Amino acid sequence: MSARYPFTAIVGMDDLRLALLLNAVSPAVGGVLVRGEKGTAKSTAVRALAGLLPALRVVDGCRFACDPAAPDAQCPDGPHAAGDPASDRATRLVELPVGVSEDRIVGSLDLERALAEGVKAYEPGLLAAAHRGVLYIDEVNLLNDHLVDLLLDAAAMGQSYVEREGVSVRHAARFLLVGTMNPEEGELRPQLLDRFGLTVEIAATRDPEQRAEVVRRRLGYDADPEGFAGRWAEDERKLAERVLAAQQLLPQVVLTDTALRQITATCAAFEVDGLRADIVMARTAVALAAWAGRTTVLAEDVRTAAKLALPHRRRRNPFDAPGLDEEKLEQTLQQSAGPEEDPGEGPEDDGPPSGGGGGGGQDAPSDGGADGGADGAGEQPDSGAGAETSGGEQRGSGAGPGSGEAPAASAGEPYRTRLYQVPGTGEGTAGRRSRARTDTGGHTIRAARPSGALQRLHLTATLTAAAPHQLARGRDGLALRLRRDDFRQQVREGRESNLVLFVVDASGSMAARQRMSAVKGAVLSLLMDAYQRRDKVGLITFRGAEATLALPPTSSVEVGAARLEQLPTGGRTPLAAGLLRAHETLRLERLRDPRRRPLLVVVTDGRATSGATALPDARRAAQLLAAQGTAAIVVDCESGPVRLGLAAELATHLGGTAVRLDELAADSVTRLVHTIQKEAA
Repeated sequence: MSARYPFTAIVGMDDLRLALLLNAVSPAVGGVLVRGEKGTAKSTAVRALAGLLPALRVVDGCRFACDPAAPDAQCPDGPHAAGDPASDRATRLVELPVGVSEDRIVGSLDLERALAEGVKAYEPGLLAAAHRGVLYIDEVNLLNDHLVDLLLDAAAMGQSYVEREGVSVRHAARFLLVGTMNPEEGELRPQLLDRFGLTVEIAATRDPEQRAEVVRRRLGYDADPEGFAGRWAEDERKLAERVLAAQQLLPQVVLTDTALRQITATCAAFEVDGLRADIVMARTAVALAAWAGRTTVLAEDVRTAAKLALPHRRRRNPFDAPGLDEEKLEQTLQQSAGPEEDPGEGPEDDGPPSGGGGGGGQDAPSDGGADGGADGAGEQPDSGAGAETSGGEQRGSGAGPGSGEAPAASAGEPYRTRLYQVPGTGEGTAGRRSRARTDTGGHTIRAARPSGALQRLHLTATLTAAAPHQLARGRDGLALRLRRDDFRQQVREGRESNLVLFVVDASGSMAARQRMSAVKGAVLSLLMDAYQRRDKVGLITFRGAEATLALPPTSSVEVGAARLEQLPTGGRTPLAAGLLRAHETLRLERLRDPRRRPLLVVVTDGRATSGATALPDARRAAQLLAAQGTAAIVVDCESGPVRLGLAAELATHLGGTAVRLDELAADSVTRLVHTIQKEAA
């Protein structure tokens, strides 16, 4: 095995390195979520950190890495006596694959042995392997919600529980939790974001010199891993010693009343939900003081803790931009500071620096470090840069010559929409929209013979299948003789996520009636609903002479919202082109993910004005989609006293449902009743 990439050789990414080191000093901080584009050394930094952590003393033969000085009293491999043999081993880095199952995470029971032999045979999972080490979840936003909940619960409680068919196992599970994600592939829910102690946003540096240094070091490492690691060995040793010194100093750090007041005032000023943010900030500030070699928390520690602990907690919905208003932060710190301390001043001591917003740079040589991945290191992104770039590109897309483009209308306020589902029962990825057969969650609807490994035992059905054969099998006393053919597993039904493909009419007929703001608000509301139900989304717009795939199917609904906001309007209505583009997009998506069922949402007034045969062409395109069995909804945007009913006719050809724009909200019927009652009064 080649030598790991040195932590101190990573270029830039000061906030990321500081957040990881603070969690190494104090795992109670609660882990760190690393958000950034692909190829920014997220994984490299995490793997490099594990090599800095000190070796562990473990009880020999214990699968749960019990500390011989303080063994877990309820260890499944215990109890351990004081004189049991012990040895040292390196701190483990356990990586969680995206397709991992619940049994693989928490461990599994050999149900056949448990029933046939009465033996509680438990096989530990990844949580047991990560105990006293590092648990790394790459692409954490792609994991099923219930698995993320399970992991975060274990991280918060420091224990893992396995409850299966009356058999209960508990073991310690204390680890440094690190999750990485690319926001373009979808966001975590606010409830799950809140469970991560710290968050860091990173992006690749735009400095040519720094990028050159990244490449130079990466090439040097690839050519001679052992030699490259040897050149950084002294820096690694010093940093490891500093981590150990900070861990030993941590219990002596005092959180003053002034610092605590600044922490609570900051959390209140930014209106974060709950009190977890206050606790995380306090623990982070204490860890920062220990990292700086001090025994007192200063305002600078609180400031840095806020920048790491609050940005992901102040988001109210997926369309809010992450970040923190630093001017507001400074004002809050000044107003809540006591007379004994000026919050604008940093620490004045001779020890190691405490680390500011870009802390951690002191841990590596002044020229930065390199990336262990292929694409290089990162730095803090400029606020809104990515959104402005994508928005600028989108403003120029889809506009044909002579299209009569109108200024982009702003979207109306989003609201809660009705639930629209794909008919039938699917087998797609777990979510919250349409009915589906699932291995996790949901409820049991029947029992069946297992086609492969036994997943979820249906105990009653198993006993019922075995009972008639007991006399023939020579039943011995009370023991139940079971054979493989007797076992039955649960068939469960839950909810799946779908691909919601929006086809939005951006022609002049929509803009002329000043409906685009309401239309964008409706689509934004449906995007919010798709986010909450864990759907993938795509966006097709048609106007002028063509249809444009403005957003290829993705899990990132906030990107869809950004594209929608800059959507231009004007020109003719190529309805058939929009439907044909939807047909082609869905065809390709079926090849990529045949189990994910689509839901087509066409937002239009039903007009087609792109040629003499525009309306018949649109009908034929709709029938083509209907022939593929595509579930469809047409949001009728037609307004005025005289209505042609073209959108409803389109829905008929699609084999779908038509709903008027003003009836899209979940409470539209309630509002109608209230209006009638008010007029009657």
